Amino acid sequence: MTVSITLVLFDMEGVLSHYDRTARAEHLAARVGRTPETVRYAIWGSGLEARADAGEIGDDDYLRELGILLNCPINRDDWLAARRASITPNEAALEVAAKVAERHRIAVLTNNCRLLTEHIGYLNPPVARLFGPHVYSSASYGAAKPAAQTYLRCLDQLGVPAAQTLFVDDTAANVSGAIDAGLHGHRFVSVEALSRELQSRGLI
Repeated sequence: MTVSITLVLFDMEGVLSHYDRTARAEHLAARVGRTPETVRYAIWGSGLEARADAGEIGDDDYLRELGILLNCPINRDDWLAARRASITPNEAALEVAAKVAERHRIAVLTNNCRLLTEHIGYLNPPVARLFGPHVYSSASYGAAKPAAQTYLRCLDQLGVPAAQTLFVDDTAANVSGAIDAGLHGHRFVSVEALSRELQSRGLI
């Protein structure tokens, strides 16, 4: 017997919104008087962002270590302003998610630190309006996608079995990780392909 899908769990960046790392680095660089190259190394090249996404360090430690790497203090306003500059909502994808929400549960699971989910209303207002409190960061679960515990601890919080969940992400490894954890998976390549997948499953 085929198990019905009761929840569609969306990735955010690359699916519900476009993510521009260059804009983020340039914005923070201009704000703190550093070069974009220096900022890119501090966030990604150093491994700091990956540690924060995996919940290995808290938000305050993350900002403190970022400040050390940039040799200047970084506060939440600095981080949030740069992060907001990197996000452009994908209105077409959000419309599809809203159709799903008419009859089924929806939520977001994103590889990010808690700063993003705590400030989602400022950083990505359309996602905040549609998903309400159901925007979850990998940092909350002590690992980043594609680790199985990231999906399963999120689903435990939502009270939904993996077998009743469809996970949508633009990264193949994350979709594979979800499938290995017992979820259904769809790799996002376009809104049109996502719509066809959802229609085939009777979700819209």
